[in-house]
Amino acid sequence: MLHVRIHVPTGRTEEVLGLIHKTVGTTHLAVLPGASLEPEGDLVLCDVAREAADGLLHELRRRGLCDDGAVTVDDVGLTLSTRADKAEEDAPGEAADAVVWESLVEETHEESTLSITFLAMLTVATLLAACGVMIDSSILIVGAMAVGPEFGPIAGLCVALVQRRPRLVGRSVAALLGGFAVAMSVTVGFSFMMDAFGYFTMDMLEGKRPQTGFIWDPDAFSFIVAVLAGTAGTLSLTSSKSGALVGVAISVTTVPAAANAAIALSYGDFAQARGSTYQLLLNLLGIIVAGTVTLLVQKGYWAMTRHETVSQHVRDITRQQRTGSARR
Repeated sequence: MLHVRIHVPTGRTEEVLGLIHKTVGTTHLAVLPGASLEPEGDLVLCDVAREAADGLLHELRRRGLCDDGAVTVDDVGLTLSTRADKAEEDAPGEAADAVVWESLVEETHEESTLSITFLAMLTVATLLAACGVMIDSSILIVGAMAVGPEFGPIAGLCVALVQRRPRLVGRSVAALLGGFAVAMSVTVGFSFMMDAFGYFTMDMLEGKRPQTGFIWDPDAFSFIVAVLAGTAGTLSLTSSKSGALVGVAISVTTVPAAANAAIALSYGDFAQARGSTYQLLLNLLGIIVAGTVTLLVQKGYWAMTRHETVSQHVRDITRQQRTGSARR
């Protein structure tokens, strides 16, 4: 269940209550008259099944309640209530499969920001991968994959494409391009420094690397793995099963490919730099395509499910009204 708190401007409380009553899967409705001081008005509280939350939140935004008032949503860890159980039964689908688009957009918006923290994390991950490439350490490569934060803006781009939000597209693309540009530039300088101290050499880059050689040698499996990882990551994000994101992070070679390209450039090995760049772009493309398609399928499925549930709810109400009229 999700707990929804709505600051309703004066004169619009009945409109909001009518909307909540029409939404299948809502319960525990409460109204606190005059409790909202800014904006001035009433405070409306309710619980809604996760499966039904997106429809309610979308309608509240469409009617301008997010502009004139305020809408806050919190996850409810535990609800001991027969009414809550009934609301979840009435709501369409399963809670684990539900997509709350408003929450998803907000989450990916934050993850897609080109912040100092994002740049630092991506740069550190790329430097770790650079060390892993040069000493042929698969452990360091896996660690670099797990540290890299690049899935955030990738997911933001997928959501923005599906929801048709140009500003989020621009923000996500800027984070990806700017992040990798900074991380790779720092890695080039890092490579020069390590070479000066004798820790990196041309022989290390050109020698046999059975554990990490795949990074600059993309093939069909690179794209296949990226597609599978993108699908898993998107499902994990939309269903709040964040534990799977770790598995996604260590499945694709975006950060290691960027690191290998940077080191190869510092040594003038343009063949490896080109191969690593292809690997990076192939992985990014696979994740974006898979993530976008997954979100489109989920959006279509939930639209169909919600329509069927609302239609059934209307039929049930009509049947009850007819039954009541016949008895009178």
